[in-house]
Amino acid sequence: MKERIRHLVEATRFQNFIVVLIVINAVILGMETSDYLMRNFGVFLKAADALILKIFVIEILLRLYVYRFRFFTQPWSLFDFFVVGIALIPASEAYAALRALRVLRVLRLLSVVPTMRRVIEGLLSAIPGIASVTTIMLLFFYVFAVIGTHLFSDTYPQWFGTLGETMFTLFQIMTLESWSMGIVRPVMEQHPSAWIFFVLYILVTTFTMLNLFIAIIVNAMHSSADESAKEERLELKRTLSNDMAELEQRLIEAIRKSR
Repeated sequence: MKERIRHLVEATRFQNFIVVLIVINAVILGMETSDYLMRNFGVFLKAADALILKIFVIEILLRLYVYRFRFFTQPWSLFDFFVVGIALIPASEAYAALRALRVLRVLRLLSVVPTMRRVIEGLLSAIPGIASVTTIMLLFFYVFAVIGTHLFSDTYPQWFGTLGETMFTLFQIMTLESWSMGIVRPVMEQHPSAWIFFVLYILVTTFTMLNLFIAIIVNAMHSSADESAKEERLELKRTLSNDMAELEQRLIEAIRKSR
């Protein structure tokens, strides 16, 4: 019985069925944000949402039955358990905000679709490198904020009056949103050489540090893809070895019988 349920849970068709339900559920949750659709089709949408949720719960229970305690040692299984569990929270006033998190069920695609799962695993493996770059970036950010406050606080207190205001202004400049006409050129009317400060800041933060983020993520994704390909090759090699051993055994038995 347990093996039959295991084959069902791990079957490709079953996984594809769950993917289709997740996509349908995502569409339903989006439709529920429309007042017009809820007035005319609210009963059907809620019924469909409840039915899909029941199927998700049954799936989790089947996986718990098959894997038992191993279920709680698998990060993606815990993720699915958490996402489905949120949807079971009673719809009372105290939990209204948590009920809005039902939309997290859409994120189950990340755990069900293998390619998406590998992308997330690659991103997670990049966290140590991202943390290092973030620390360095914060140091530069703080240094430029202190310098900017000293240089421009008297003439432009709305942007550089305090350290916090300067950091927010520099963050806006780092994103390149209205940085030239909105901030830098007005500042240059009073401080003609201010362009040196801002150009240097943009070169260090936007063009250098942010590109380091991208480089680290791409490198992590590449490493993750290499590891996945290596595991697939090893699995294929083991399968071929088992098949060859089985074929050899059959040949030996056939030769013995022929004698």
